Amino acid sequence: MIRARFVFAATLVGASLAAGSASAQAPAAPDFQPILAGKNFKPPVRGAADVEFFKPPVKRQGDLVIDEFRVKNMSTQPIARLTIESIYYEKGGAVIAGGKGYVNGLLQPGEVQTVKVETPFNPKMNSSNYKFTHANGSVTPKKVDKLDDPSAKAPAKAPAKAAAKK
Repeated sequence: MIRARFVFAATLVGASLAAGSASAQAPAAPDFQPILAGKNFKPPVRGAADVEFFKPPVKRQGDLVIDEFRVKNMSTQPIARLTIESIYYEKGGAVIAGGKGYVNGLLQPGEVQTVKVETPFNPKMNSSNYKFTHANGSVTPKKVDKLDDPSAKAPAKAPAKAAAKK
């Protein structure tokens, strides 16, 4: 009986010493800063989004028909995963080929990006149509004649020529 009391007391003393030394060595918790602290975050648009696009002529490279669209977000919120689907028809109106291109990530308001759509070539191709969508809804596209990238630098003006003296 005395031996059991001695073992219990020794275990109790050992556990209290181990707990005391462990709590003394615990490092302080680091200060966590929110990831978006001080940043202006706008959630992606839900529902219909407005986009302007410019489409140069279609190119053929080998067995592919390539459509390159320049798109600009005209909405006040970013657009998540803008997708352009190109559908080609034959003379009778039957669908014969199609392809998809997308902007991976967010297209910020006013941002201009290029979307490349590759479609297998078929000699029966007669006409095409395009469908714009995004991850959270539909897109209202507007075709424009020219689309400038606002982030691109303007070309430098030529220096003025000095006036000739008489």
